[in-house]
Amino acid sequence: MTKIIVDGKELDVPADYTLLQACEEAGAEIPRFCFHERLSIAGNCRMCLVEVKGGPPKPAASCAMAVKDLRPGPNGEPPVVLTNSPMVKKAREGVMEFLLINHPLDCPICDQGGECDLQDQAMAYGIDTTRFAENKRAVENKYIGPLVKTQMNRCIQCTRCVRFTTEIAGVPDLGAIGRGEDMEITTYLERAMGSELQGNVIDLCPVGALTSRPYEFMARPWELAKTESIDVMDAIGSSIRVDARGRDVMRILPRLNEAVNEEWISDKTRFVWDGLRTQRLDRPYLREHGKLRPSSWQEAFAAIAAKVKGTSPDRIGAIAGDLVSVEDVFALKLLMNSLGVTNIDARQDGTKLDPSFGRASYVFNPTISGIEEADAILLVGTDPRREASVLNARLRKRWRSGPVRIALVGEASDLTYDVERLGAGGDTLSAIANGTHAFAQVLKDAKKPLIIVGQGALSRADGVAVLAMAAKIAVNAGAASNDWNGLAVLHTAAARVGALDLGFVPSAGGKDAAAMAKGGVDVLFNLGADEIDIAPGAFVIYQGTHGDRGAHRADVILPGAAYTEKSGTYVNTEGRVQLALRAAFPPGDAREDWAILRALSEVLGKTLPFDNLGGLRAALYAAHPAMAMIDQISASDAAAVAALAQKGGAVDAAAFKSPVKDFYFTNPIARASAVMAECSALAPGALPVAAE
Repeated sequence: MTKIIVDGKELDVPADYTLLQACEEAGAEIPRFCFHERLSIAGNCRMCLVEVKGGPPKPAASCAMAVKDLRPGPNGEPPVVLTNSPMVKKAREGVMEFLLINHPLDCPICDQGGECDLQDQAMAYGIDTTRFAENKRAVENKYIGPLVKTQMNRCIQCTRCVRFTTEIAGVPDLGAIGRGEDMEITTYLERAMGSELQGNVIDLCPVGALTSRPYEFMARPWELAKTESIDVMDAIGSSIRVDARGRDVMRILPRLNEAVNEEWISDKTRFVWDGLRTQRLDRPYLREHGKLRPSSWQEAFAAIAAKVKGTSPDRIGAIAGDLVSVEDVFALKLLMNSLGVTNIDARQDGTKLDPSFGRASYVFNPTISGIEEADAILLVGTDPRREASVLNARLRKRWRSGPVRIALVGEASDLTYDVERLGAGGDTLSAIANGTHAFAQVLKDAKKPLIIVGQGALSRADGVAVLAMAAKIAVNAGAASNDWNGLAVLHTAAARVGALDLGFVPSAGGKDAAAMAKGGVDVLFNLGADEIDIAPGAFVIYQGTHGDRGAHRADVILPGAAYTEKSGTYVNTEGRVQLALRAAFPPGDAREDWAILRALSEVLGKTLPFDNLGGLRAALYAAHPAMAMIDQISASDAAAVAALAQKGGAVDAAAFKSPVKDFYFTNPIARASAVMAECSALAPGALPVAAE
């Protein structure tokens, strides 16, 4: 630690701190445009100038100078830094005047208005006149895709966007050309950006040069009600803020969560909000003579009751989808239990994960932040860039931070970091498990090896054997202890871990989702399962939000609430319990899924034991206490991994394939989004080449 005096306040800070960090540690506020905690230091905006006593007789850029570079006073006194001296104030005012020479000052029509760093700093350091009378420069706007709109006259060349795309996203879409006042940020060939994290440059841009194209001229920030919630577009559970005006969600922004998504979200998370408005189910429907017609709730419930009462419990089934909350799954399970139904399943993709193997067999045990501790990583049947973009950015961060070997067993893909492709399928995995492959020794020599298993490997017929093989690799590598459990299951469905925690799988003699969909039942409750084809014959009750695949096959449609329209619990891929809050209200007659099930249970004569969300959660927490531990991860017993490794089984030699073929079309909300459709149409067959 090094002693330093900031504005008369003496404190100890690490020697490798920058002056900016040291000043903020002392409570001083330092303005900045180019500096960002997660990006490399550029030092080109000069807004963070401070005065250093004993240093050069001019202001110093605090972001680019380290504490260890300061010299002590003549008698060994600690270095002195001033952040509010007349020299500093004059220097910052000069920088601000310089930045505004070419800025168009079009705040009234700028989408960044009200949230603009330049506006905020101009209030503190701007002056009412300028010494420059020259014409402002004009820069041609660039087309960089359907998501990010450019207004390059406003650009102050902070290069945050360039550093983000190159360092964090790993796809060097943006760069700078020209020098001096001719410098421009561009994609060179004026093509659409190819990163699935590109929307984050909108948040990073300190001025209005890069703004959201779909949100253009939609609303002002002070008009919006802001609600903290959780994303369900993948199983990462990114922390988000939903901004709504009236009943409409206007935009979705990231929230800071170091343990999960840091401060990034994927483009699908950010721009899917227009899909919440289109193709919505807003009233019940009944199928008569082969056609769906609008109906009342009473009619729909009566039709369901007539079918259920005339069908034996062994011919009734229920499938839960990928976006439903824990409360909805719990209510559906209670209803099925009251009817004596054992055919229940939440694994519509056919994954072979099962709660009977132990919780450690189906969660991301090392946690998402634990990726940064791993020193050898094996990817099995997964493409994290498409399945979990934010987690892939964490893997890239680990790759950039120091030596680590990352290997892949599965289909080749550009993951934005160096990956050794060991093979395509089961033969390679077996060789690693048996110790005959060279990478087995790499994992064994590592202090914290990590084995990430994707749903592409677990949803095959030999899924249990693949999972057992991955567990065996973890055991052989010494990664199956309570200190470090290296077996990590990467999910693609936000609802999956929560449903497995509740035991929403078929009990002894019950049919799984595939068997039910192929005609194994006569009455099927479909709770938002849109990724499975249901064969003709069964009477299907679809409860969901959009007119997607499930609604097309339904005999009765009950309109539900989307994730932004209800308060619900979700459990992410690492087993973290998270709470999403309601930001808007569902359209028309649509209601929360648990409320629909509660009303239906009364008509069926099996009234569920709660009347409101509070009562439902009380029953949920009594049956599953871990669900009350919001934002916490319940410890998993690593012994389950060792037991799983003993299961064995034959693994098919066929290649593992990722279940996500189109990143932009993975659920009904995304498929209803015009923005996602445009992105999908522009997406190249192969994603852009990664940054070295």
